[in-house]
Amino acid sequence: MARRIRARGLAVGRTAAQIAEEIHEACSPQFGTTKIKSHRLSHGIALADVIEQVRALFERDSKGPPGIGETLLSAYESGLKRPGPEYLHYLCSVYRVEPTVLGYDGPCICGHGHRMPGVVGGDVVERPGPSTPVRDLLAPARDEPRPDNEEDENVLRRTLLQLLANNPDARLDGPVLGAIEGIRRRMDDTLVSATVSAAMLDQWEEATLSFGRQYSTTAPLRLLCDVLLELSAVRSAMSCRQPIDLQERLCRMSAQLSGLSGMIMINLGDHRLARSFFRTGRTAADETGDRALRAWVTAREALVPLYYGDAREALNLAKKSRDLAGQTPCAAQAMAPVVEARALAMLSGTDSKKEVVDQAKRALARARNAFTHMKSNEQEDMAFGYTERQLYFYQGDVLTKLGQTLEAEVVLDQALDKYQDHILDQTLIRLDRAQCRLIEGDLTDALEIGTKALAMLGPEYRTDFIMRPALALEQAILARDKHHPGLVAFQAQLRPPVAARGEGSGGA
Repeated sequence: MARRIRARGLAVGRTAAQIAEEIHEACSPQFGTTKIKSHRLSHGIALADVIEQVRALFERDSKGPPGIGETLLSAYESGLKRPGPEYLHYLCSVYRVEPTVLGYDGPCICGHGHRMPGVVGGDVVERPGPSTPVRDLLAPARDEPRPDNEEDENVLRRTLLQLLANNPDARLDGPVLGAIEGIRRRMDDTLVSATVSAAMLDQWEEATLSFGRQYSTTAPLRLLCDVLLELSAVRSAMSCRQPIDLQERLCRMSAQLSGLSGMIMINLGDHRLARSFFRTGRTAADETGDRALRAWVTAREALVPLYYGDAREALNLAKKSRDLAGQTPCAAQAMAPVVEARALAMLSGTDSKKEVVDQAKRALARARNAFTHMKSNEQEDMAFGYTERQLYFYQGDVLTKLGQTLEAEVVLDQALDKYQDHILDQTLIRLDRAQCRLIEGDLTDALEIGTKALAMLGPEYRTDFIMRPALALEQAILARDKHHPGLVAFQAQLRPPVAARGEGSGGA
């Protein structure tokens, strides 16, 4: 409803403040929409965009990063909490209105109005110049109102062009995250609400498989832009109900592209968006009735808690994936037991009891057996299938976490021989090898292996996900010998100068 009111208001030249008032009058009786939320809806932006602008204003005023986040802002918008004087001032600055307009009594602590010269009713009359801080998203061009989907696509296209031009400003920031979430949410809307030619479907399916092949060789943010633009095109085709056979193919592609987006978000270090994409993927996969596809999405989703600290949830999701797969030979039959073994290893630690080690090894044996029954094309697909080198890598990772270093190093060496193009997994394998040496007490070798691994890592791959095990290695070394001579070189690779790192070119 707010989107329609905003579109009509923009079409007749109303200001954002006037549109916000109309949204509040129309939506408040039915949905309890507050005035402060009405102002965000009148600008057509997400919670993340407002937070980024507040942070930018704090930075402009030489203040430390604010503690406000999406959860707190959502509480303000729902009326559960009231912003303090400082946050209220900055929210008024973002929307260019006074506290009373946002629904709060009393003057602002700044003692002056928040409307800048050239502002009428809380909106900018002329398009702001480059010196105006943080106004692009709040002041869309009035002569070219665009649908939300097109705006999000344009954000991703600009990011893609910046990446292609090696522009250091290309980063996973507020506007990009907002565009990503916007495309995902609209796909959710289409799936629960939903003719395209068979030839077009063939092209989309080929593109989807191509993205799966690129997963091992393309920088995460670069690939994410391509995948989401394709997902947006598929969503547009699903906006009207299709014949059942075409609809099923569209749902399959939606599940695969959403799942692939979730995998990329893990690599970029954003577990919240990763979960959201996997949830969208599950919704799409359920529409197909394909047990193997549903099991694949669930197995991939299990990696989120596995990498971000909840091994028990990962274990439960892995078992759920195994149950979904049933007796169907598929990638999930091999992937789920591996996740199960990794979760068991995380729960037990390197001083594992024999029964835990045996349990994890039995899971790995089930994975190897399932791998032999997979189709050959699935054994060569790193994204939608499960490859032999992945099996070696994760088997080595499990053995490392279990403290079985002799077996682990043999398997990890075999895995590294098979990896020639996937820099992320190569780095993780080398860091596992460094952990093996550390467990054996050889700090010098551990640091040397870790230093070489990080030296091979380009700036576009230095995301939180890939750097976390490197930081864990550093902490383990410091706990044993904080004056070790090899630490200096390792830390230099771990925290290179900003200029050398190319900050902002692909990490979260």
